[in-house]
Amino acid sequence: MSINFPPIILASKSPRRQELLTLMGLNFKVELKDVDESYPDGLSPAEIAVYISEKKAKAFTGDGKIVITADTIVALNGEILGKPTDRRHAQEMLKKLSGSKHEVFTGVTIVKGDKVHSFYDRTEVLCKAVTSEEIDFYIDNYQPFDKAGSYGIQDWWGIVVVERIEGSYTNVMGLPTEKLYNELLKFI
Repeated sequence: MSINFPPIILASKSPRRQELLTLMGLNFKVELKDVDESYPDGLSPAEIAVYISEKKAKAFTGDGKIVITADTIVALNGEILGKPTDRRHAQEMLKKLSGSKHEVFTGVTIVKGDKVHSFYDRTEVLCKAVTSEEIDFYIDNYQPFDKAGSYGIQDWWGIVVVERIEGSYTNVMGLPTEKLYNELLKFI
């Protein structure tokens, strides 16, 4: 059985999110609007992901189209590891992730007109210990500067360094597709 969803706007420049929606069989186009991604102090990682996702969605409320926005947060012992600002920052983040367990939260918001629905997913990721040389190899060859936590689960880091995940794989990629599909069915 195939589900025919109406056309969707994906408000994300992430190639991974675009690939995942394509694999879901959804008819979508990408539209971007500039949004300040700051958030208030005191929010949990899940609350931050949803807060930013909802900020992105508010830029689209009222135009009658179904819009999907998302934000992914990597958290290690309560510390938020965002996108690295430069090579040194990426090295610092990856050293922290080496040999440790962290959490990935993706907040997702679906909006149509004034109807807004948000949810999040959480995945635990365990990384093996890696050397500084391996970290440098990864940064040199995979340029993870557009990724929360400085890594992509779908590339070398995920294939070689990630030992185990508990939860949604696609959530770590940036969009929990299993949950999104079910939430879209309820939303439409």
